[in-house]
Amino acid sequence: MPDTPLPPSTPTAQGRRKSPVWARWSDEKLLDLRICDLGVTIEGTQLERRIAELNHELDARGIRFRPHFWLSEEWFTPDDVPGVAIPFYLAHARLARLEMSQMLEVEGGTKAWCMRILRHEIGHAIDHAYQLHRKRRRQKLFGSSSVEYPEYYAPKPYSKSFVLHLDSWYAQSHPDEDFAETFAVWLTPHSQWRKRYADWPIALKKLEYMDELMRETSQREPVVTSQAVVDPVSRIRKTLRQHYRRKRRHYGLDYPSFYDSDLRKLFSDSEEFAQNMPAAQFLKRNRREVRRLVGRWTAIYQYTIDQVLEDMIARCTELNLRLRGSEERTRMDFSVLLTVQAMNYLHSGRHRLAL
Repeated sequence: MPDTPLPPSTPTAQGRRKSPVWARWSDEKLLDLRICDLGVTIEGTQLERRIAELNHELDARGIRFRPHFWLSEEWFTPDDVPGVAIPFYLAHARLARLEMSQMLEVEGGTKAWCMRILRHEIGHAIDHAYQLHRKRRRQKLFGSSSVEYPEYYAPKPYSKSFVLHLDSWYAQSHPDEDFAETFAVWLTPHSQWRKRYADWPIALKKLEYMDELMRETSQREPVVTSQAVVDPVSRIRKTLRQHYRRKRRHYGLDYPSFYDSDLRKLFSDSEEFAQNMPAAQFLKRNRREVRRLVGRWTAIYQYTIDQVLEDMIARCTELNLRLRGSEERTRMDFSVLLTVQAMNYLHSGRHRLAL
């Protein structure tokens, strides 16, 4: 690990950015680099273009407010700061690959995903800039911002009181998230929210209020104009290894091992199946495909799903279970089983909020 910061990427004579030396390092070597030594910036990256696109969307809605952006560990908008922190791994393709290897997905890694999150975070930023959380009608429709954030929440997937924008029914986690999600749906070009939510009376009422509130707010100067940045990459001295150790712990799973009866419905330790493939081997072979499938169905963080799989593989090994049916049928049946367990996890009230 270097004692002094590495130089940031610099433009070449052709106007392109030089690739930083760590871009060619192995994951193991890169993990020992401090975040403050990455030297990454938003300028000259895809993030800069996506922020410009976001500003065009604000222009189209007649909103003059412009937040400021900086790189940090995660997506967040600090309390009382009209700005947005963006995770550092989106500033360089090599860091995105490291994020994928460590967390099994890259949050905001595609353009559509990134824009969805940016619109959500702008909802928080404009809320802070104009102190909209103090308005009585805002409090009546969305709830009070002073409500404490839960570590976990139990979403109601069929509720029509909240818009759907980010995954995991995120609007249901807190009044401020409900406001930011509603703003994001309102801001999204061609969202046709009046038509989409026509049969969702409470969600529609929130959207109509947002439309009225933004027309009222759009041309006013912000009340809060702070350009403060919180936890920028330049001040984060922990290594990438320390960062991911903490992040995996956050998204990990503290879930009891009660899978045995369900596993025995698909697999067996009976002598008649002794020559069949071990269940643990089967699950390892199909791990990625099943995890992605269940991730699409449930919108749970893939790292969490993978931890459920890890527990199930361990139990299959301990119980010496083997396939009792065809691989194709078992793969589908197991995907359904894993989906049920994942949804049980959601409904248990232990669906963890993002960092």
